[in-house]
Amino acid sequence: MRNLHVKILALVLVGIGLCLCWYKVTRLGLPLLPTEKAEVWTVEARIEFKARHDTPIKVQFSIPRQPQGYTVVDENFVSSNYGLGTGDDGQNRQAQWAVRKSKGYQVLYYRIHLARDPTAPPMVDAAATLPVATAGARDPQFPELIRSAALGLMEEVRSKSADSASFAGELLSRLNTPGTDPNVALLRQDIQSPEDWARRLANLLALANIPARTVHLLLLRDGISHGALTPWLEVYDGSQWRSFNPQTAESGFPKDALIWHIGAGPVLDIVGGKYGKVEFSVTERTQDRTLVAEQRARQMGSRLMEYSMFSLPVGTQNVYRVLLMVPVGAFLIVFLRNVIGLKTFGTFMPILIALAFRETELLWGLILFCVLVGLGLVIRFYLEYLKLLLVPRLASVLIIVILLMMAVSLVSHKLGFDKGLSVALFPMVILAMTIERMSLVWEELGPAEALKQGFGSLFVASLGYLSMSSRFLGHLVFVFPELLLVVLALTLLLGRYTGYRLTELWRFRAALRG
Repeated sequence: MRNLHVKILALVLVGIGLCLCWYKVTRLGLPLLPTEKAEVWTVEARIEFKARHDTPIKVQFSIPRQPQGYTVVDENFVSSNYGLGTGDDGQNRQAQWAVRKSKGYQVLYYRIHLARDPTAPPMVDAAATLPVATAGARDPQFPELIRSAALGLMEEVRSKSADSASFAGELLSRLNTPGTDPNVALLRQDIQSPEDWARRLANLLALANIPARTVHLLLLRDGISHGALTPWLEVYDGSQWRSFNPQTAESGFPKDALIWHIGAGPVLDIVGGKYGKVEFSVTERTQDRTLVAEQRARQMGSRLMEYSMFSLPVGTQNVYRVLLMVPVGAFLIVFLRNVIGLKTFGTFMPILIALAFRETELLWGLILFCVLVGLGLVIRFYLEYLKLLLVPRLASVLIIVILLMMAVSLVSHKLGFDKGLSVALFPMVILAMTIERMSLVWEELGPAEALKQGFGSLFVASLGYLSMSSRFLGHLVFVFPELLLVVLALTLLLGRYTGYRLTELWRFRAALRG
C-alpha cells in the first residue's frame, strides 16, 4: 500500500514537472539547450529635417505596431532635447517628438531590436480584422481621360475574374505587363515612384468598388544602410486583406518583410520643419534564445514567467544557479549509495566538497582535499593520545583544520600557486567531521576500510562536481526548475528500493552462479 502511495505521488510530481516544462518550451519558446541562439535584427530609422526659424516643431513618425512574426527585444528613441510621446490609433503606432523651438538641421533616431518568433504563423496582414471603412480612397478623383482609360481596362479585367482577389490579380498583371495597350500606357505615364504606383493601383481598385490600401514594408536584410520602405498593396476580398506586390502582381508578403505602416497617410509628418527625410539601416546578429524568449513571455503577460527565476535580482539569480544544482548532486549520491553501493563519509559531505571544487577546479580540489585530510588525520591520531572528551576533541580538530587551511594558503601564495588560495572555500566543519569519522573508522575497522570510504567520498564528490558543473544541467534546472519535481519523484522511488546493490551482486557473484 505504501509502495502504491509513493508511486502515485511520484507520478503526480513527474506529470506536474513535465507539463510545466512542456508549456514553457512550446508556448513561451524557452530553449532546452543553452547553446540555442536567435536571430536578432537591429533596425535604425534616422530622421533628418531643417527646422523653421522660431517655430514650434512637431514630428510624427510611424513605428511598428505589434510586428507579426517577431518579438520586440528592445526599443529606443534618441531625441536630445525633444519631448517624446507615443500614440496608437488602432492601425498604426506613432512616435511623436516636439520642441518649442530649434534651429538648423535636426536629427532624430528610432531603434528597435527584433527577434524572429519561431512559434508565429506565416505573416498575414497585421490589421486583418480592421473594418473596411479604414481602407484607402473610397471615391478617387481622376481626370476624365484617365478615368475613361481605367474604366475601359477594368471592363476587360472584370470578364476574366471571379471575385475581388482575382480581379486585383488580373488588373495588376495587365498594368505591369509591357505592351502596346494604350489604356495601360496612359495609366502609367505620370507615375514618378513606386509609392505613386501603389497609390494609383489602390485608387483604381477603389474605382471598381474594391477596398484597397497601400502598406509600407521594411525588408529585413543584413547590411542595409540608407534604405527606404517598400510600398505594397492590400485588397479586401470580403473576409480578409490580401497582399500583392504592386510591381509583379505576386500575392503575399516577402518572408523577410516587416509591416511598418498601413494606409495612405504619411510615414513621416513634420510641422515646423522642411526637407524631411528618413533612412533605415538594418543589421543582423545572434543572441541567446533564452533572453529573447524571456522578453517575449513578458510581452505576453505570462504569469509563469513573472514568478520565474528571471524575475529575481541578478545577484540572487546567480546564487540560485548554484543552489538548484544541489538537488542534482543529492540525487546522484542517493543513486550511488542505494543502487551502486558506494560508501562515503557522511551523506552530503561529497556534495559540499563538490561545491568547493567548482571554485578550485577538480584536480586542485582533489590535491588540496587530500593534503588537508592527510595532515589533519596525523594530528588527530596525536590528539587520541591526549584522551580528550568528544566536544573538546572536535573543537580541536576544527581549529587545526582552520590553521592548516591558513598555512596552505600562505605557502601556496608564496610559491605562486594562486589555486591554493581557494582552499579557504572548503567547508571547514565538514572537513573536521570527515577527519574525525575517518580516524574512528581507521581505529575500528582498519586503515583499508578508512581509505576505501575516503576514496569513495572523493569519487562521489568528483562525479558530483562533473554533474553540477554541466552547463546543460545548469541551464535545465534554472530555466525549468519544475524539473526538480522529477528529481524528487525519482528520489522518492529510490527511497523505497530494497533490492541488491551492484557492489553486493559483485561480492556474491559466486553464490549467484551456484
